[in-house]
Amino acid sequence: MMSGKFPSRDVSIVGIGMTEFSKDSGRTEMRLAVEACLAALEDAGIEPAEVDGMSTYTMDNNPESDVHRFIGGKNLTFFSRIDYGGGGACAPIMQAAMAIASGAANVVICYRAMNERSWYRFGSGANPPPSPTFLPTHYSWYGPSGLNTNAGHVGMVAQRYMYATGATSEDFGRISVAARDFAATNPAAFFYRQPITLEDHQRSRFIAEPLHLLDCCQESDGAVAFVLTSTERARKLRPDPVTVIAAAQGSAEGQHRMTSFYRDSITGLPEMGLVARQLYTQSGMGPDDFKSAILYDHFTPYVLIQLEEFGFCSRGEAKEFVRAGDHAPGGRLPINPNGGQLGEAYIHGMNGIAEAVRQIRGTSVNQMAGIDHMLVSAGSGLPTSGLILGKD
Repeated sequence: MMSGKFPSRDVSIVGIGMTEFSKDSGRTEMRLAVEACLAALEDAGIEPAEVDGMSTYTMDNNPESDVHRFIGGKNLTFFSRIDYGGGGACAPIMQAAMAIASGAANVVICYRAMNERSWYRFGSGANPPPSPTFLPTHYSWYGPSGLNTNAGHVGMVAQRYMYATGATSEDFGRISVAARDFAATNPAAFFYRQPITLEDHQRSRFIAEPLHLLDCCQESDGAVAFVLTSTERARKLRPDPVTVIAAAQGSAEGQHRMTSFYRDSITGLPEMGLVARQLYTQSGMGPDDFKSAILYDHFTPYVLIQLEEFGFCSRGEAKEFVRAGDHAPGGRLPINPNGGQLGEAYIHGMNGIAEAVRQIRGTSVNQMAGIDHMLVSAGSGLPTSGLILGKD
């Protein structure tokens, strides 16, 4: 075990399961969750009766005990939920790893199932109903100004980032073009065989200036699940377990959920920097150790800022990084080889973790050469989380 608080390499991901990704799944979120969990168990070679832990998001509509019952579980000794939407994407894996390392559970499933296109749409925007509770009151200060969507919140940051760094809308577009290039060769992606050009990006309509439609992730239906167990057992189950090398959560000074506008500067993501420092300390790794990465791409401007927070380039220099194509197929740090949430699907970041596992296993349809470990980030602009996964 590494020195520090996280049980580095003691726990491994042994199974991944996914449904198809679509705009109308035609079935309930519970059924999607069960399908993904059973697929992950089959991939792991573990019987449902052995599952004694479940971890998901507060925004998931499927109770852990009911998912556990529907998959054929027996006794449940650990269950947890992580807040902050996509900011919690990596945190269920962290929770599962700590539960297994501590003895609270032996086999934990992490899952996320959503009909975010056919049932409800996060991007539709609405003023919260009157309420004395904190979050509706907090957002009531922004609603009258028209800041009713996450795209609007990120648009504010993007505008300032452009002013401070010289980045342009075309630089944001380069993130989208690369994501769609990867998606075009991924049969599981919603935008399979549908690449775009920078001109297509620039011609797409504005959602919240300076964000174009093609700066924004998809709204998707689907589910993803993972099975975790001790690395000692994982070695007996399959030849390619993916160990959890490092995991972290972070919320930084002045943090508000998507609206940290009262900080001295809004051109960075200090909470992501906090996560990066923890991951690098736990793993003994640094930016130069990675040949590919999964960076949460719900909105393209935040990918540039994450490149800076994780130290892949200096402050304000992410624009040069993407202009050189370093993030794209064939670049020195290809980002989101599955197509990301811009090109494959938006399952709140869980499909990105699945791609990291495939890259380490060597089974991705867009396999990068020489991948021994992968960095994964979660949603940005709010309290967040991150992972480093690697070969045993």
